[in-house]
Parts: sequence; C-alpha cells; structure tokens
Amino acid sequence: MVDYSKWKNIEISDDEDDTHPNIDTPSLFRWRHQARVERMEEMDKEKEAMKKKRQSIQARLLGVKERISKKDGDEAALKKELEKIENEGKELDRVENDMLKKEKKTPWNVDTISKPGFEKTVINKKAGRKPDENLSEEQREQRMKQFVKENEKLCKQYGMLRKYDDSKRFLQEHLQLVCDETANYLVIWSINLEMEEKHDLMAHVAHQCICMQYILELAKQLDVDPRACVSSFFSKIQSCLPEYRQQFESEIKGFKERIQKRAQEKIQEALAQAEEEERQERMGPGGLDPADVFESLPDELKACFESRDIELLQKTIAAMPVDVAKHHMKRCVDSGLWVPNAADMPQADKAEAAATADEGGASVEKTDDAKSESAKEEPIYTGVSTEDVD
Repeated sequence: MVDYSKWKNIEISDDEDDTHPNIDTPSLFRWRHQARVERMEEMDKEKEAMKKKRQSIQARLLGVKERISKKDGDEAALKKELEKIENEGKELDRVENDMLKKEKKTPWNVDTISKPGFEKTVINKKAGRKPDENLSEEQREQRMKQFVKENEKLCKQYGMLRKYDDSKRFLQEHLQLVCDETANYLVIWSINLEMEEKHDLMAHVAHQCICMQYILELAKQLDVDPRACVSSFFSKIQSCLPEYRQQFESEIKGFKERIQKRAQEKIQEALAQAEEEERQERMGPGGLDPADVFESLPDELKACFESRDIELLQKTIAAMPVDVAKHHMKRCVDSGLWVPNAADMPQADKAEAAATADEGGASVEKTDDAKSESAKEEPIYTGVSTEDVD
C-alpha cells in the first residue's frame, strides 16, 4: 500500500488565502519565504561543520592507532586518548541522528519536494561553412581527379535520379557528394552528352546539376555547411511559390543553352585540331602545305603537275620569268610537290615523297629514262630544280 502521509505537510509561502486584515499579505509571504531560506542555510552550515568534525575525528583516531601499533609513546596515555576520541565520535553520531530526525520532520517546500534526476541541455546548431581554400589550379585539378576517382559512380547515380525525394534521400546517404566537385562533374558530363547528341539525357543531368548548384548557393547565403541545406532545399522546391518555380525552370533553361553552346564550341575546336594535325602530317620538308601551294600555282603549272608531264613542265618554266619560276619551284620543293634528284633517293623516301605530293594534287619525278630522253632533245633545263633556275 502506498503511503501518502508525506504529502500532508508541505510548507509553501503563499498557500494561505485568508490573512488578518491588518497584515500585508505580500509582505507576510516574503517574510515566510525568507525565514524558510534562512533555516535551510543554517541547516546546511551545521551539516558542513559536522562533516569537517567527522573528518577531524577520523584523522585523529587513525593517528593514535598507528602510534599504539608502533609503541610510540606512553601506551596508557595513548589508550586513554583513543577512548576519548571514540567517545567524541559516538557523541557526533548522536548529534547527526538528532539532526536527521529533525530534518525528516521538517515540512517539504518548493526546494526540497523534488530533485532533478539528471539535467542536460542540447542545442542543435548547424555546422559552419568551411572557408574557401586558396588552392592553385594544379591543386584544384588534382583534388578534382581524386574526387572523380572515388565518387564517379555515385555522381552518375545521382545524375540519373528523377524524383526529388529520391535525390534527397541519396544525398543524405552520401553527404560527400554535396560539394563543388560534384557540380563540376555534372557540368562536364552534360557537355559530353550534348556532344554525343544525347539531348534528352543531357537535359536530365542538367536539372540535377542545377539542384546541386542551388544547394551550394543556399549554403553560401546562410553561411552554413552545404550538407545541412539538402533537406531544406528539396522541401522548399516541392512546395515553393510559382515565382520561385519559374525562376528555377528559367535557370535550368539558361544552363542547357550554355551547355549546347559550349558543346558546339568544343566540336568546332576538335574539328579544327584534327584539320591542323592532318595539315601538319602532310607538310613538306620546307614546312609548306602541298595543297595550299598547289592551289597557288598558275594554271599552266597546275596542268603540268596534274598530267605529270616533265617536258611540259620544262617548257612552262622556260617561258616564265626567271624570278617567278624560282619562286614557284622553291615553294613546290618546300611543300614536297617537286622532289629534286628523285632518282638518287632511296626507294622508301621516294614512296614517302610521292605520297606527300599526291595529297597536294600531283607531283613530277624525274627518273633515269626521263633524263635520257631529255638529254636527247637538249631542253633548256635538263633537271628542273631551284638551283637550275637562274
């Protein structure tokens, strides 16, 4: 059976509604409260004094017992002192028991009616935003490569999600993705998809990229860690005002247009680079492009190279002014259209020279048979080269 008697006598300063008319009720309540506080303070002082006295008696008792065991001094006097200390301890026990009885009979009040079992205060505070790191371009590139190496698969999984709730859950499970590196990776991936003409997939990845950029921007405005903004962003975007939604869609549209423009630029750059590499490959020994040189030749010289007619080339050169002939023939040699003394070249060099000249349109090589025929006819130039045109 539960004993409720302890609840019958509780001292509260303002528990009396009826007081004498000549007594100021608020003052009476304050006096009662002050008196109770003073009684409690006096009792606490008595407890503290008894605690110190108890410690002193125990120290003296141990000291006397140690001296008796070591036979240090008069044994009879020591035993008499030990008995005296024990009597003081018994008297102190009696006083403590009386105090406990008195305290037990003291009515409960607002300060003694209960005590907290434990007290703990927890304040959830969002983590602060990390300061921007002053990294060099090389360090940023190295960190990006390391991030892609560790999280590329997760970035692609996030980029393929369609529902906001799925994106929110995925990012909360992989908080390391909430960073600038993920946004940069999605931008690069979007450009590559557009270059591959996967327009629908590019549009979807672009949407996920803008979501990530919005989270990062929100964290910057609130000056908090971006990982703390994942939940708030996705909650807001699903129940936002029409104006906010329209701004979000407009940002996605502008981002896709920039992606398309950049993809076209990269395609043009790739084509230009391929053309330049092809042009460098067909460059002649003098660093000239045989195709450009062939197009710059007069029509009569073009006809000679196209027909590969040595005699016609000799006649055409003879009919031209010397400085003009030297200019064109030097360009032909530098571009590989004309190979002087081709008969003396190794077979492999002949094949290479012929292939280079064929890319420019045509070439004329002077073989031993051609030399003998030319010698019989005694042309003006027995071998056409820049040294012969004087």
